[in-house]
Amino acid sequence: MSVFRTIESKIEGLFEGVFGRAFRTHVQPIELARKLAKEMDDHRTVSVSRVYVPNEYTIYLSPADRQQFSGYEESLVGELQEYLAEHARRERYALLTAPDVLVTTDADLAVGEFGIATRLVPADPGSDAEPLESPEPALELPVGQPGQTMIYRAPVPVPGADDDVPPKPAEQEVVTLTVAGRKQEVTSPRLVLGRSRGCDVYVADLNVSRRHAELRQEGATYWIVDLGSTNGTVVNGKRVERERLRDGDRITLGSTEIVFGRSIP
Repeated sequence: MSVFRTIESKIEGLFEGVFGRAFRTHVQPIELARKLAKEMDDHRTVSVSRVYVPNEYTIYLSPADRQQFSGYEESLVGELQEYLAEHARRERYALLTAPDVLVTTDADLAVGEFGIATRLVPADPGSDAEPLESPEPALELPVGQPGQTMIYRAPVPVPGADDDVPPKPAEQEVVTLTVAGRKQEVTSPRLVLGRSRGCDVYVADLNVSRRHAELRQEGATYWIVDLGSTNGTVVNGKRVERERLRDGDRITLGSTEIVFGRSIP
């Protein structure tokens, strides 16, 4: 058995048997491992001779999902870090330091949903550990810049299905803003909305400030934040400075209505 498959088996073994079947709709450790590897693949930075990948991974879990891991969270984190290190080795990715996995709770997540945010973090100058890679001099890496937190949902079991049948892969959430009937997918943790052509979301409305508001993702939660606009920001008829957004909320900038949406396709 390969090293990679051995690590997968150890992760699967952390949550198997009767207990695992009883909580099939909860987040499973092997789903976390495979989505962490996917996030590593999706956030590559290609240089002249190396392919750099994030070395910090934050997992957001619902309170109930994190509770199920309470007895062995430390062991799970260790196995996930080993899984990422082996994935990087197999794909010949460059890491600034060994992968670091952090686990935190997000009350906005439902049971079976989890989020993953990645970051490229330089080696700590005060640490005794040597960095795994020295960045190439001419390369500007996005060090310290958090990536978008991707939200996944565990597959729902089919009643009476054979337990030996492997589950379908977790589905990825789609977040959108619909401006004047045109839908725009949100693919960044921060988007500026305004009348300036330089904004991430352009709003052609004379009553809208050049940099009017910002959409921010914090963990699994999205917020709309007014940027000191002249006419203010309104959510569902209420003027706000900062407001948490839910699927279907209506944001009004000037005389333009923007619909916030989030769904699993």
